Amino acid sequence: MSRLVSSLLAPALVAGLLATPALADAPLPAPSPKASVTQTVGITDVTVDYSSPGQKKRKVFGELVPFGQLWRFGANAATKLTLSRDATIAGKPAPAGSYALFAIPNAKSWTIIVNKNPNQGGTASYDEKLDLVRFEAKPEKAPRRERMTFIFSETSDDATRLDFEWEETRVSIPIAVDTKAQTLAGIAAHIDQNWRPFANVARYYDEIGDQAKANEAIEASLAIKQTWFNVWVKAQLLAKANDVKAAYPLAEKAYELGKADPNFFWKADVEKALKDWKAKL
Repeated sequence: MSRLVSSLLAPALVAGLLATPALADAPLPAPSPKASVTQTVGITDVTVDYSSPGQKKRKVFGELVPFGQLWRFGANAATKLTLSRDATIAGKPAPAGSYALFAIPNAKSWTIIVNKNPNQGGTASYDEKLDLVRFEAKPEKAPRRERMTFIFSETSDDATRLDFEWEETRVSIPIAVDTKAQTLAGIAAHIDQNWRPFANVARYYDEIGDQAKANEAIEASLAIKQTWFNVWVKAQLLAKANDVKAAYPLAEKAYELGKADPNFFWKADVEKALKDWKAKL
């Protein structure tokens, strides 16, 4: 085949290959691959999603990443920080949610920025008015890293340190959580909701005719928390046992509690019982 024919065929061959679905969909390594790291601190998950550029024999800070300019703390989209529960960052409150991380690097001090808009392609849409936290961090000498990395260190039940490392530079972001308060609040909420299963168990025992077990279950429910629902179930059990005198004040209490609840779905039943039971007193 002549060189002329080959030169004419080559572009067509390349175009045909590029149009082939298998080749068009072939995975290729990204210059700045995606990365994600998560650390659980007590009962709080702290996650960082970012794109990780390489040094590639370039001088990074002061050249590739200019000093004194806003930087997205990585490549591609702005780096995202997600907190599963409320925390503090550098001692400042950071509610649960997702944020964008930015930085303004300098030779002796970095400005670290936590911004409320987590979905930013870079710095073009950055709005300083949405900053949640700004603080100064001192860069430290670190073992050389070819590829930009976030890692967690010094993690305890109440705190962690998010370390940014690239080239031979480390910058740290302190994150803290009140694990004790969060845990106790979770326990209280869990216990607080257990009144309902016991009340439902009481209703089931009542339906199958086991009044003793029904009474045990409703007393367990009331011991956790008194609501219109379980107070009303207790009133019904007493009325069924022909103790209307004891049932009536409980029905009154259930009615008062129910008026403050938008889901007082047995309101009509309680009103009817109050009318009927009062006639029997």
